[in-house]
Amino acid sequence: MNYSVITSQCKGPNYTPERCCMPLKVLLCPVSDQVNDLKSNCADTFFSYVNLYGKYPPGLFASLCKEGERGLDCQSVEQPPPPKSEGFRGGVTPALLMMIIAGVVMVILS
Repeated sequence: MNYSVITSQCKGPNYTPERCCMPLKVLLCPVSDQVNDLKSNCADTFFSYVNLYGKYPPGLFASLCKEGERGLDCQSVEQPPPPKSEGFRGGVTPALLMMIIAGVVMVILS
């Protein structure tokens, strides 16, 4: 997880909800199901790491980022774009495709 989304914007000594809560939501809302899963330690692990990398005081996000009894509202957060395609699939590499095209062209021209 790339914590720089938060650490680049949420800087002290004057931490504000405007500078800290939206980056927190941008990072956590896409994985909110995992973070809210009480059977995992996802939330604990996340906050341990973000506090380590950002050198934040304990409880900073809990005290700053309150939106209701159910936690943060993720409806106003834009979802990240889907990952880009990695190109050819199914074992057809660009080199193989070029060989096939060259072969077809040679057959047509002969």
